[in-house]
Amino acid sequence: MGSLFRSEEMTLAQLFLQSEAAYACVAELGELGLVQFRDLNPDVNAFQRKFVNEVRRCDEMERKLRYIEKEVTSSNIKIHDVSEHVKAPAPRELVDLEAKLDKLESELREVNSNQEALKQNYLELEEQMSILHNTQTFFHIGEHYAPFAEGNPLPQQQSVGIQSLGCLSGVLNRDRLPAFEQMLWRVSRGNIFLRCNEIERPLQDPVTGDDVYKCVFVLFFQGEQLGIRARKICEGFRASLYPCPEDANERQELTTGIRTRIQDLQMVLNKTYDHRQRLLVETATTLQVWFIKVNKMKAIYHTLNLFNLDVTQKCLIAECWCPVDDLETIQRALRHGTESSGASVPSILNRVQSPLQPPTCNKTNKFTAVFQDIIDAYGVASYREVNPAPYAIITFPFLFAVMFGDAGHGLIMALFGLFLVVKERKLIQAYGNDEVFGIILGGRYIIFLMGMFSIYTGLIYNDVFSKSLKFFDSSWNVSGMDFSDEDLIKADASYFLDPCNTTNGVPYPFGMDPIWQVSGNKISWLNSYKMKMSIIVGISQMVFGVILSVFNYVHFRKYSSLLFDFIPQIIFLLFIFGYMVVLIVIKWFKYSAENSMEAPSLIITIINMFLLTNDEDLMMYSNQYEVQVALVVIAVLCIPWMLLARPVSQFIAHRGRMRQRLSTVSISCRGRDEDAEVIINDDALQANHEELGDVLNGSLKAEESFEFGEALIYQGIHTIEYCLGCISHTASYLRLWALSLAHAELSEVLWTMVMQQGLGQNTLFGSVMIFGVFAFWAIMTVAILLMMEALSAFLHTLRLHWVEFQSKFYKGEGHPFKPFSFQDLAAEQQE
Repeated sequence: MGSLFRSEEMTLAQLFLQSEAAYACVAELGELGLVQFRDLNPDVNAFQRKFVNEVRRCDEMERKLRYIEKEVTSSNIKIHDVSEHVKAPAPRELVDLEAKLDKLESELREVNSNQEALKQNYLELEEQMSILHNTQTFFHIGEHYAPFAEGNPLPQQQSVGIQSLGCLSGVLNRDRLPAFEQMLWRVSRGNIFLRCNEIERPLQDPVTGDDVYKCVFVLFFQGEQLGIRARKICEGFRASLYPCPEDANERQELTTGIRTRIQDLQMVLNKTYDHRQRLLVETATTLQVWFIKVNKMKAIYHTLNLFNLDVTQKCLIAECWCPVDDLETIQRALRHGTESSGASVPSILNRVQSPLQPPTCNKTNKFTAVFQDIIDAYGVASYREVNPAPYAIITFPFLFAVMFGDAGHGLIMALFGLFLVVKERKLIQAYGNDEVFGIILGGRYIIFLMGMFSIYTGLIYNDVFSKSLKFFDSSWNVSGMDFSDEDLIKADASYFLDPCNTTNGVPYPFGMDPIWQVSGNKISWLNSYKMKMSIIVGISQMVFGVILSVFNYVHFRKYSSLLFDFIPQIIFLLFIFGYMVVLIVIKWFKYSAENSMEAPSLIITIINMFLLTNDEDLMMYSNQYEVQVALVVIAVLCIPWMLLARPVSQFIAHRGRMRQRLSTVSISCRGRDEDAEVIINDDALQANHEELGDVLNGSLKAEESFEFGEALIYQGIHTIEYCLGCISHTASYLRLWALSLAHAELSEVLWTMVMQQGLGQNTLFGSVMIFGVFAFWAIMTVAILLMMEALSAFLHTLRLHWVEFQSKFYKGEGHPFKPFSFQDLAAEQQE
């Protein structure tokens, strides 16, 4: 637990890499993920760095890969996953991969362009075929009525004749037809005759591939000017115009020719489609590998841009943070990278001293990562600060279970968490990128632990879906009446359990006696029990948090903090709130069922303790008043101890350093006067004093200024925060009692109001009704108790750890260790 208890020891290392070996060495370090590089060129523009051209080429290849991926996915072709580890490509592979992607993109664009042109021609032929097929009826009607027009010509036809009518035929989108017809009527004032017919099957758009419903239309008009207007209207509505012969034989010949061309074009389209599919299928097998190679190559060149060049332009200099325990592994990776590149000069790694604060590195696995993320969400631990994560592995699910204590609900939660754990690989691949379910999947281990701990606390409370289980015979015998199994299962039974009238003194072996389920004073007894339990758990965790601060003080060698902070804090906490826990335990052991009514109230006892009131009726042991007075006096004295001890000690130390510097400067000036044998007169004495003042002021500039008032205010804030925090935090732990009671009551109300309605029916209708009632009860249980109540308990547990527990020892003012890692890069790409 070394690394988990405290962050890894970090060091700043300086790397000297030969130019030929730098790429391979960075690639090896990226596979390890153990170094965090620093930018040595913060003032250099990104476009002026050494490897900017290589980064641009990688960006261009990434663009081509995204285009190819889009084409593959649009064709419903599955991209093959990478089954084995893909190493970073060598720099010489950049040219080959770039040429290969360029050729593939050009070929795909050419195929797509040809296919789009062929589809456009195919669409035009289909539209023209539809015109010939649908307008056959129009011209047939015209030919049928032509003899009547010739034999009995109208007055207008006598001068013009039917042969002078113009004709336009085309295809238009079906949804534009009403507006098109209205526009024709308004422009021509009703002198254009429109006939239209819908095309039954949809036509495919060659660009988008969507199905479009169109209709065929024919316009008959008289005069050249009216024909020009009609053509412009067709162009405005994006109608496709096609010639349509008036002669039936010509139309038949044209139909036969178009049908032949459609068949030939369909054959060409099929071959083009097959060629494109074969090309995309072959590409899909290696597309993911190309993505990984390009991303790794781009990341390497981005990292190389962080390095500096020496004066000879033959060596790259880098600085990086890395764990001390992994220095040997890093050096092996550098040697391997140098050997694989064929460089003659070995790479050098030197540890350097730096005043910068190192990053915080906590090594985790998939189990501990979720608890570390909870801690880091509050604040990343300062470098080498005690890490609360290992303790949260136990305390977090335990405090949650205290509030969520129901064995039935805990079993469902544990089974759900176990399912997530067992199926984690498949679920991560399928739903790992989902925003909501991804969070639940990431917390699968903590969900499982919270469920298991809830089963334990539910058995302690003897609460399973708001009902009690009878593992052993009841230990109660009130007023000479033994409780049988029938008494325990009566829904309407209610008994007042009075400890003073209990004759059976044998306690229930494990958990709570099931007879409390039908007791009239169940809530009052549970309130007392859970309230005291919450106080004991809360104060124990706060004391543990204060004790953990000792490890920080000892590690950072702040031994004065042990005297000025830890000792008064632990005394103040134990002498007041720890004493309250002692009174609870004494009350449990001293008073039995027979004399329980004589037990004094803890709240009144604590109030009298601070009021220094001596009430003999509230005393639990001899000399209790004297002990309480001593505890209160010592605890109150700890407040000025915490407030004044540190500022006064800092002020005394500052005055001592000032005197020491003053005496050093005075001795130095006196020595120079004696060596020069200067005769001191008034002017010389004044000059000597001025010189002494200048030297003293210059020497004290290095000494940090100290203001006693600022130190006193700063320490006063911390003192008030701690003293008031002990009170408020103790009261805050009562949420363990409140939420536990709320969960139990809500579960009981849901059972009584829903499930009991179905179980209370003894008729045939009730046997059918129970199915619907159970379904509704199960849905409400999952939605309210397992989701809303669980989320509420989780958030309250989070607050207890962040505020009440971690505030005693944890600052969280560090910055995380973000190593250069290909694995993290792949995870970011998936997101």
